[in-house]
Amino acid sequence: MNESIKTTRTLTGRVVSNKMNKTITVMVERIVTHPTYGKIMRRRSKIKAHDEQNTCQEGDTVVITQCRPLSRHKSWKLVEIVSRAGAAPTPIE
Repeated sequence: MNESIKTTRTLTGRVVSNKMNKTITVMVERIVTHPTYGKIMRRRSKIKAHDEQNTCQEGDTVVITQCRPLSRHKSWKLVEIVSRAGAAPTPIE
């Protein structure tokens, strides 16, 4: 009756390293509020993700999704490249 829909976690971030073979390092930024003082702070995490075709370059904005562990530090994989590094941003209309 009640089908469980399995949703996987996806994150958007910027590629900071592509020096490894079939692996990229993605910097994911989130905004949190300090529990006591209420100041808004940025928190960054570096995540290693699998890039099968070695298509990503440093500075690209990418979407990654969680998957089974592929190695000791790598349990995310590349879904899509949102924008390329150095590409002109699209005008907002």
